[in-house]
Amino acid sequence: MTAAAAAGPAAAGLEGRTVVVTGATSGIGRAAALAMAGLGARLVLVGRDRARLAETAHRAARPGGPQPEAYTADFTELRRVRELGEELRARHGRIDVLAANAGAMYASHTVTADGFEATMQVNHLAGFLLAGLLRDRLAGGRLILTSSDAHRQGRIAADDLSGDRHRYGAGRAYATSKQANILTAREAARRWPDVLAVSYHPGQVRTRIGRGTVSSAYFRYNPFLRSAAKGADTLVWLASAPAGDLVPGGYYANRRLRPVGGPAGDDALAAKLWDASAAATA
Repeated sequence: MTAAAAAGPAAAGLEGRTVVVTGATSGIGRAAALAMAGLGARLVLVGRDRARLAETAHRAARPGGPQPEAYTADFTELRRVRELGEELRARHGRIDVLAANAGAMYASHTVTADGFEATMQVNHLAGFLLAGLLRDRLAGGRLILTSSDAHRQGRIAADDLSGDRHRYGAGRAYATSKQANILTAREAARRWPDVLAVSYHPGQVRTRIGRGTVSSAYFRYNPFLRSAAKGADTLVWLASAPAGDLVPGGYYANRRLRPVGGPAGDDALAAKLWDASAAATA
């Protein structure tokens, strides 16, 4: 690992690069989109709320620059993720960065129409499916997954993606999905050597995540949490830093490579999770 990879160089430009950001309507995704617009990216914004998505696209537009594209998609419906993938494939022959940032936390055990626990579907399976659909478009590009240090409390099992063996807890389900993000980046780096795949921890950020859970007030009003812009900083850096300064499959925080242990660092588990996710999303 180079010294630059450890310390983290300054962000470079994204001029002319096509960047897809999911979960772009608020929080980290919105802040990252606005920052990357300032670096010249051709933005493709994905979100569930049509009005907030339009507002983000309007804010990200630059006079004389590329106008952001906006796609409405609810990741609790894998059918819509597949439609989104086909729409993006039809419009873009190349995607330089896919920032798989969409995330959610549910107060109670919720099962989607696809039959999966909603946290795992939104935070992991939907992004996994979208990346697979865009695989050839990402050749030579980057896949960046928003994870969290909360992954340490996760307990993922490749043969139990919905966590049915354990009593549901919103925090534990979220942590398990974040563990899946790190494992996916590790395995993508192995299986897709022409795609620079990484994951990162944004820090504890004031966001809308956890609405309806006991964590909602903590994430929305705690004055000691990071701003969304600060939380998005590492994502923007990972999208724009020279590829040679980054470690494929690495997990980053504050622009620095961070070691992972336990299940999140288990390469055999990463391979099993990948196969199980591929089977689940067909």
